[in-house]
Amino acid sequence: MIQDFAGKTAVITGAGSGFGLALARLGAQLGMKLALVDVQKDALDAACAELQASGTPVMARRVDVADGGQMQALANDVGAQWGAPHLVFNNAGVAAGGLVWENTEADWDWVLGVNLKGVVHGVRLFTPMMLQAAKADPNWRGHLVNTASMAGLLTPPNMGIYNVSKHAVVALTETLYQDLQLVTTQISASVLCPYFVPTGISLSQRNRPAHLPPEAMTASQRIGQAMSEKAVGSGKVSAENVAQMVFDAVAADRFYIYSHPKALGNVRLRVDAILNGDNPPDPFAERPDIGTQLRQALQG
Repeated sequence: MIQDFAGKTAVITGAGSGFGLALARLGAQLGMKLALVDVQKDALDAACAELQASGTPVMARRVDVADGGQMQALANDVGAQWGAPHLVFNNAGVAAGGLVWENTEADWDWVLGVNLKGVVHGVRLFTPMMLQAAKADPNWRGHLVNTASMAGLLTPPNMGIYNVSKHAVVALTETLYQDLQLVTTQISASVLCPYFVPTGISLSQRNRPAHLPPEAMTASQRIGQAMSEKAVGSGKVSAENVAQMVFDAVAADRFYIYSHPKALGNVRLRVDAILNGDNPPDPFAERPDIGTQLRQALQG
């Protein structure tokens, strides 16, 4: 576990906004050196300028996390300047929804590329660097935090492509934790599963790459987009609150990080159905009004 963050290095993907920017600001307050990564140049430049003005050592790189070559160049730059990072926040993510059969191949390539392959690249490139640093120094400690979602523990309808990507991140991170336990006591991992937090993720299309163009939105996708914007925008837990939860979890070596623990009631219903061999339960059992609204919109 890491309890003294001062002077240590963190890599943060998706650092230009949302959770990533909140993590960067808190890391700066704690005296860390920060490698900021984002695909949106103006947001990245603004974050870099803000944190450098506070005296924080900052490295900023415009990177598409889905691109293994760009992520390798990032890892090389971090290693050359600061050595192995103590903290890696594989946080970059995008959102897309609609009925699962309506998503195009380009939709799948984009969402899985950022949400899953971006995390995969962060794990496969930085973990060996961290293990090498740990082997060289018995006092060295490291931690990886992968951002998933409550959608990685649930299967709400009309957002299947997002659910798939986030379930994969949860499975990847649980396995990463177990694999690390086999080989070291100096490096650990956590998975962040936020619920509805105002972060701007509902505006993900602004950073969709030109080589994966979207088609005209279907009715279900428009409905999903509107409901997502409303839910995310009305969230009462802030990105700053979640960033503090993340650093607290790292200090305590706690694996699962929830922004809204009360939402775990729906997870319990799902797990009970799996154990009992029942059909999937109503995902809106605790908020039937949302289910009614969605069905009426889709059937109307």
